[in-house]
Amino acid sequence: MLRLAFHLALRQTEGLMTSIFGLLGVPLGTPDHSTLSRRARTMESISKGCVLPDGPINLLIDSTGLKVFGAGEWLQEKHGAKARRTWKKLHLAVDADTGMIMASTLTGNDVGDPSQVAQLLNQIEATIAGVTADGAYDGMPTYDVVAGHGEDVRVIIPPHVTAVLSAEAEHNPSQRDRHILSIAARGRLGWQEETDYGQRALVETAMGRYKAIIGPCLRARSFSGQKAEAAVSVAVLNRMLDAGARTPSAASISPRERAEKRVARPSLDPCNNAQQRGWKLRLYSSICG
Repeated sequence: MLRLAFHLALRQTEGLMTSIFGLLGVPLGTPDHSTLSRRARTMESISKGCVLPDGPINLLIDSTGLKVFGAGEWLQEKHGAKARRTWKKLHLAVDADTGMIMASTLTGNDVGDPSQVAQLLNQIEATIAGVTADGAYDGMPTYDVVAGHGEDVRVIIPPHVTAVLSAEAEHNPSQRDRHILSIAARGRLGWQEETDYGQRALVETAMGRYKAIIGPCLRARSFSGQKAEAAVSVAVLNRMLDAGARTPSAASISPRERAEKRVARPSLDPCNNAQQRGWKLRLYSSICG
């Protein structure tokens, strides 16, 4: 997590962990950079480190590309040789209310987006109230997968321009049939306003946050290591978002409360080693969860 949050190489991560353990006075040995690399390839799960929403949630699903920086890019940069670009797909399911990433998967660039809906939904333990995605997910297979998690789950996916009604649309219209009829009656802009489709932009905000904080590239070389890296990156973003949500903003604190906090805040004694270690421990805990 420290490596991804601070954009460090493995040797730099090793040195940072050694420094932190020394400052905290923790008698622990730091794994060398080779051990960190091997362990990253075999990680099966990562603790989310924060409380995810458990009530009925509205999911926003989308995918983005992450570049793999390898030998081909090095040759292109060093010698100007043309290299074939390699990248992976990161699929995300985001809670519309909190912005938390509820589920994620990493696949090759040749994997279709609708095929990952089932894997994303299977990772979620909370009750699902609705699923919103873009037109790439349109089709009855996606609706059938979502229906497996509840018949009353609302699906908001814009149908293709060439979409037609099903055979049962006249007597028992499906959600997709109702979307097609609504677009025919109101137009696409009217349908978007009626279904609140505009909130789908929040999943793109989450993807932008991922690339701004973690970066647009994958550092691991093996696919197993890349999957573990993506899972850890999602956990880092959720912890940061959770810490920000629990910290009141300056605008929400009145001047009187701010003055009381300044008076009540204890000052740190530079000669008190126990007090200094306690402060450093809280700082380290806030970073690593």
